[in-house]
Amino acid sequence: MAYELILLEKIGKTAHITINRPKALNALNVKTMNELQEALAEIRDDAGVGGVIITGAGEKSFVAGADIKELAGQDPVSAKEFSLASQKILGYIEQFPKPIIAAVNGFCLGGGCELAMACHMRVASKNARFGQPEVSLGIMPGNGGTQRLPRLVGKGRALELVLTGNMIDAEEAHRIGLVNRLSAPEALIATAEEILSAIYSKGPVAVKFCIEAVNHGLELTLEEGIQLESNLFGLCFTTEDMKEGTRAFIEKRKPDFKGK
Repeated sequence: MAYELILLEKIGKTAHITINRPKALNALNVKTMNELQEALAEIRDDAGVGGVIITGAGEKSFVAGADIKELAGQDPVSAKEFSLASQKILGYIEQFPKPIIAAVNGFCLGGGCELAMACHMRVASKNARFGQPEVSLGIMPGNGGTQRLPRLVGKGRALELVLTGNMIDAEEAHRIGLVNRLSAPEALIATAEEILSAIYSKGPVAVKFCIEAVNHGLELTLEEGIQLESNLFGLCFTTEDMKEGTRAFIEKRKPDFKGK
């Protein structure tokens, strides 16, 4: 289908989604968020797509935040509804069964940082800047910033970022664990593709189960998480991929996984 505010392109096994509002520094409004979910729903069951890269148009910004003009018109009820709707979309990204990598170019602030954190991994250009500056507007993060950030970087660092609203550079984001890898600006997408290429050589069903185990396990006790892992581990043994993977290892060849 056609989109107005994002671009969707399939290159090989990778779906590239670009937030395409460069004049607004790719700020997120309701329509952009909805189109993002629609694009992901379009490729979710596409057997030809093994992973997704989300980035922003241009070199200045991944996503500079939410659309402030749209936020300014909210009242308490509509603001809560806006937050819940956005949370649902970011949850859809987080629980997506195929790996999603945020390729962060330039500003990654507010809702943009929250979008990046909902992705499974983050690759950042060395000119990227991260932050949760909502307190500067007299509001707070509303798309998961207070929840995903401490899970990624720890409580103390997360509180410093959300309470001061300060930006950090890509190297600091990498040091504290917010970013998986750093890249030269011109190699950003290639770096994300390199990670996905390594994942594509593995069993697709196992990859899906790993995402599920990590996401859900974080919300459980250790004992419950281990039980979830054991259940999914057992399910792996019902798949053709498991039989192919073990057979290929014994026969000393590369496996030919079918995702079944």
